[in-house]
Amino acid sequence: MLNEPPRHTAIIMDGNGRWASARGLPRKAGHRQGAKAVERVVRGAPDLGIRILTLYAFSADNWKRPPREVETLMDLLEKFLRTKQSMCEREGVRLCVIGRRDRLRPSIIDAIVQAESSTKNGDRLHLRLAVDYSARDAIMSAASQLEPGKLDHEAFARHLNRVIHSAPSVPDVDLLIRTGGEKRLSDFLLWESAYAELVFSERMWPEFGMEDLEQAVSEYDQRNRRFGSLPPPHPESWAARPSRIEAQAATAE
Repeated sequence: MLNEPPRHTAIIMDGNGRWASARGLPRKAGHRQGAKAVERVVRGAPDLGIRILTLYAFSADNWKRPPREVETLMDLLEKFLRTKQSMCEREGVRLCVIGRRDRLRPSIIDAIVQAESSTKNGDRLHLRLAVDYSARDAIMSAASQLEPGKLDHEAFARHLNRVIHSAPSVPDVDLLIRTGGEKRLSDFLLWESAYAELVFSERMWPEFGMEDLEQAVSEYDQRNRRFGSLPPPHPESWAARPSRIEAQAATAE
């Protein structure tokens, strides 16, 4: 039996700068090309059973980058929020931004509010952009709001979602993908990814497409997700079964 689809998939979009440098282009060209990869993935993710897609757009540590690069990233974020609202509405995409907002410029906060309002009825995909986000900072902020003696997983999760401006009903991450060849979490969704399946891709983010996403979902599909319980009676049969992508192709034939 196949796993359920990775309902909540998260992606660390890495490799924009290296993709540009390898081609003799300025880093901002890589970021612009990366924005096109976001659109490709957003359009195709629901067909793979993904209902929630969280993308790491700008970490709290990214403020340490050169000011001109930070300005480029903020400009691209604002442009995406303002120009992709109509696409999100057509595609049934609910667009939200998680993370801190107090360090963002007012025009970006205004764009966030408008995008979240205009796409709030999207029911095909919940797209969450993590901006000025740090999992450690969010965990510390949420923990500081809990009353002594009332610490449990559900209460903590509610506080955590409130801290990062997230909808309260978002489930934990099923599949976490990192592009660009690096193999670390970089302070991204640490609490929510406690039982996530991790897939690391060598593909630089600007080149990431639906084939790469399908491959990651197929790899996820082959994982034996036990959540601490015992494996199935015949675990050797798990690796031999067809992936979801293969099963869909066989059905189509």
